[in-house]
Amino acid sequence: MKFLSFKHKELELYGVKVKREEKAWNLIEILKDFDKDDFIPATLREAIEVYGVNFIEKVRNIISIVEKREDAEKYKINLNDIIWRAPITRTPKNIFCVGHNYPSLIKEIKNVNIKTPKDVVIFTKAATTISANNEVIPSHKDLTKQLDYEGELAIVIAKNSRNILKPLALDYVFGYTIMNDITAHDMQYKHGQFFLGKSLEKSAALGPYLVTKDEVRSPESMNIVTKVNGEIRQNASTSEMLFRIDDLLAEISKIIPLEAGDIIATGTPAGIGSAMTPQQFLKTGDEIKITIDGIGTLTNIIGD
Repeated sequence: MKFLSFKHKELELYGVKVKREEKAWNLIEILKDFDKDDFIPATLREAIEVYGVNFIEKVRNIISIVEKREDAEKYKINLNDIIWRAPITRTPKNIFCVGHNYPSLIKEIKNVNIKTPKDVVIFTKAATTISANNEVIPSHKDLTKQLDYEGELAIVIAKNSRNILKPLALDYVFGYTIMNDITAHDMQYKHGQFFLGKSLEKSAALGPYLVTKDEVRSPESMNIVTKVNGEIRQNASTSEMLFRIDDLLAEISKIIPLEAGDIIATGTPAGIGSAMTPQQFLKTGDEIKITIDGIGTLTNIIGD
């Protein structure tokens, strides 16, 4: 299933995309009317925190009932009528990000001496950076002249965990989404570390959907395509990652306990603007579209 969070008629809601229709099931209304539990999660993150992956089967069963009803349409909302939110609108802690996880990216970066890492490289983006599909991203031109895009596959954690064993890693995954890891490279190098240059307002665009793991045959064989103003800039496969999802979850969780709703972005492949000749940084009016197989297309425009 494809979960999404959105605003409709001044209400903050979440739901599931209707199959073969540009509509969403209003899960809050459906749960109120058809779920036997008295507790109705207010957000998708809260639903994951309470139910974990069991929420997937709960929703699937309830929707199968609603689909057969004559009044099923009243539980649907047209996607054209919503304001998109990030699937997880606020993470329990900072967003985990993986650096230098694609050999193609390491090879193309010439202005910095980067070697292929022997161990996982982890940095974070502030939880306040989250933005959504179709949301305008500030240019931050008062702070940076080197704003760049980075298309990435992101993992959403299903339950609290520590010391995850690699063979069991996917048991801790709820699903996958897309992240545009907007980066201010000049700030990144000025400060000698990633955090500030990665944590500008709205610099972690997420969405449009959170696709449940049962819908993804293999997270290590998904194509990532990033377009800027219609021009293909990144075109790669997650099969190229140096560190796979089981590596990432095992390494992070032995040091920092993971929580339901945590997000781990798995790194970006070659094709970023700072590595082009001449360099092509983002500017006001630029449109970035990132598409990952089975998830959809995350779209954002750079504002003033």
